[in-house]
Amino acid sequence: MTTLDHYIAAHEQLFAHYNDLVGRLSDDQMAVQSLCPEWDVRGVITHTIGVEAVLTGWVPSTEVPPPFEKMGAFEQEVAALDRSAFAARIGETTAARLRDLEGSEAAVVDQDSITPAGLGTYGRFLQVRVFDLWVHARDIAIPLGEATDDTTPAASMALDEVDDSVGYIVGKKVGLPDGLGLTFRIRGGIDRDIHVLVEGRAKRVDDLADPVTEVTTDVRTFIMLAAGRIDPQQQIESGAITWSGDDKWGEAAARNLAYTR
Repeated sequence: MTTLDHYIAAHEQLFAHYNDLVGRLSDDQMAVQSLCPEWDVRGVITHTIGVEAVLTGWVPSTEVPPPFEKMGAFEQEVAALDRSAFAARIGETTAARLRDLEGSEAAVVDQDSITPAGLGTYGRFLQVRVFDLWVHARDIAIPLGEATDDTTPAASMALDEVDDSVGYIVGKKVGLPDGLGLTFRIRGGIDRDIHVLVEGRAKRVDDLADPVTEVTTDVRTFIMLAAGRIDPQQQIESGAITWSGDDKWGEAAARNLAYTR
């Protein structure tokens, strides 16, 4: 069971990564186009940490969403800052958000709440935030050619978010027909087997005796394909994602993981 301490640890690791980025990247590096078409590297950091600024002080609720209308003010504020002041403002924001989380009661993760995935718990909300922070860090790292540590608890939590959506991915995006199942073998960074069976609807199962195909890839490729950030064709050609068994459904799974943008 994931506890508040686990969510805090993942946020702390990711915030440290963003604080490191703003402390060492040059203005030229900040201006590099990220994997997000709308933003350069600095724009990704502004958006991602701006969300954390908005969330600081927000009380989980099923009726009152976070005040995202405040994002514009944060973006306008930091746009005028030089690199040193920008780094300081990002550091202040991540520190404030960590204090906010650390001051919460442990039971808050089970509280009913609005989440980006619909009504759920505040724990699910925090899991989505970890996923978002983790993916955006790679939106930056990949264009800059920087290595990433994909073995952390934050990586495992980001994978949990895709894992929780894998029935939708296989049933709606891949389109695997009723009666068939497939297995994703995640090997590299995090090792995990994810089994999906279609019985009326696609669902995650603990075991699968006879998958129609087995798709193998590393955790970064799997999550970034699921996030719609990287080109499936390039990953297939490079061997970053492979499959065995039924060729049709293996290729369909490799090409159609994207469920969010």
